[in-house]
Amino acid sequence: MYEKEIESKMRKLPDEVRREVLDYIEFLLSKYRHKKGVGKKFKFDWEGGIAELKEKFTSIELQHKALEWR
Repeated sequence: MYEKEIESKMRKLPDEVRREVLDYIEFLLSKYRHKKGVGKKFKFDWEGGIAELKEKFTSIELQHKALEWR
């Protein structure tokens, strides 16, 4: 649909800028591949990893601790 327009405009760009355009296209492809669920799925294998702390701290206190640790 836009291929000819894109190709025409690419020809007008200097070589170093064309490389940037290609990098941006790669970024967009990876971004939308991820949104479609292609590739690795997010794992929750860490779930419950700090369950023993729920008796000692509230969630707000843990958030504050996490900020301190950064």
